[in-house]
Amino acid sequence: MPDPRLTLLGKPGCHLCDDARAIVSEVAAERGLEVEERNILEDERLLAQYAEEIPVLLIDDRVHTIWRVDPDRLRRALDAREATS
Repeated sequence: MPDPRLTLLGKPGCHLCDDARAIVSEVAAERGLEVEERNILEDERLLAQYAEEIPVLLIDDRVHTIWRVDPDRLRRALDAREATS
């Protein structure tokens, strides 16, 4: 199974996005994973869907968490995904 795809949705000037970025980057670095960041202001569909919910972390295009990323919960989700592969 390929590595999980981590996508962080946010926008500039969002302090919760900055907090989430730090946590996601740390966990991703531990696992040798890449993180894609997407600015919802550059995508009308994402803006309409997530305007009031950022940051949003997606794992393999599925919502993992909204607003605050818990590093231990993220690690458990990645472990569970690995266990099923």
